[in-house]
Amino acid sequence: MTDGPSYGFDTLQIHAGARPDPTTGARNTPIYQTTAYVFRDAEHAAALFNLQEVGYIYSRLTNPTVAVLQERIATLEGGVGAVCCSSGHAAQIMALFPLMQPGMNVVASTRLYGGTITQFSQTIKRFGWEAKFVDFDDEDAVKAAIDDNTRAVFCEAIANPGGYITDLDAISAISDAAGIPLIVDNTSATPYLCRPIEHGATLVVHSTTKYLTGNGTVTGGCVVDSGKFDWTASDKFPSLSAPEPAYHGLKFAETFGPLAYTFHGIAIGLRDLGMTMNPQAAHYTLMGVETLSLRMQRHVENAQTVASWLEKNEHVEYVTYAGLESSPYNHRVEKICPKGAGGLFTFALKAGYEGCIKLVNSLEIFSHVANLGDTRSLVIHSASTTHRQLSPEQQEAAGAGPNVVRISIGIENAEDLIADLDQAIKTASA
Repeated sequence: MTDGPSYGFDTLQIHAGARPDPTTGARNTPIYQTTAYVFRDAEHAAALFNLQEVGYIYSRLTNPTVAVLQERIATLEGGVGAVCCSSGHAAQIMALFPLMQPGMNVVASTRLYGGTITQFSQTIKRFGWEAKFVDFDDEDAVKAAIDDNTRAVFCEAIANPGGYITDLDAISAISDAAGIPLIVDNTSATPYLCRPIEHGATLVVHSTTKYLTGNGTVTGGCVVDSGKFDWTASDKFPSLSAPEPAYHGLKFAETFGPLAYTFHGIAIGLRDLGMTMNPQAAHYTLMGVETLSLRMQRHVENAQTVASWLEKNEHVEYVTYAGLESSPYNHRVEKICPKGAGGLFTFALKAGYEGCIKLVNSLEIFSHVANLGDTRSLVIHSASTTHRQLSPEQQEAAGAGPNVVRISIGIENAEDLIADLDQAIKTASA
């Protein structure tokens, strides 16, 4: 099909990037479980390796099944291209890789998934990179953190774990003024609830493991390129604007225009980092994306119902769901996430740390796992798991204090989820 503005989201999530197999007529995208691809002749092989022709060489770089997923996610996000990889964490490194050099830094929100904070505060130091963590509600602090060595600004559209909504328009205005790209992790929102590129994001990253796949079966990541950033406007991004020695002096921005970043992600990123998504994972994710809008509608509906019930519970100190009128982020829902505030949030128990442990152990429908975005409702005590590597101050800043539980609301019957939480909270508060 021809993907265009005349098609709605529900249609594109099923059809974008996919066409019947020309040889067999197979309607579903086949799993191309192959390592390599036969070249037509020596000239064809040389053209592929010189980036003079687009095609398939080796599945570390490109694969037909993965290519369909890349095109579908890029279409849903409103980007020009995408690169899929092995996990959400891989996507974050892939996103930064063309932008950073030793001594450079990224300005990042304090409200991020605990694993991201650890990756940015510890692991990227080994590349000679640095992260500056700032409260993104304080726009002046974000501006002040950007310096001559800043090469990106990074945040989540709906922050994990608290479900806080970032004012992407305000943050993108700051990054634009500084001449640096804004990278938005859209995992918790998905393109159904939020399209960060429409709010000024340069790049969008996903852990496709979560809502896009939606069934908890495979890990994956994706980097979506808006195609709107001018990589030649300054000398800050030589990987994209300067001659590339590995390709005989080719300049990605000059040669590929709006697709420069996407081609670099494949030709350099996947070639050398090797963070490849396998075709079976792409297949499962493609099946999940086909029902994304339907699932997200139910996630939001259930989350709103459960959060409203929790807010009235005498044993609950507070609930962070942005869909509640009491939330300081409620006013951002209509602007940033007009179809709903997502299915992820936290609540604090008056019974404290030990009460949270009892609650997690008492739940029956909610699964105690280190994941989110599943059709099943999930729960985790972040302070003792996903955020345990952080200091108490970092945990509080990330919304993962000792008395806080994160829940990812699934698509079950809301009354059953409430009944499960009710019995567990009573046990935890006894």
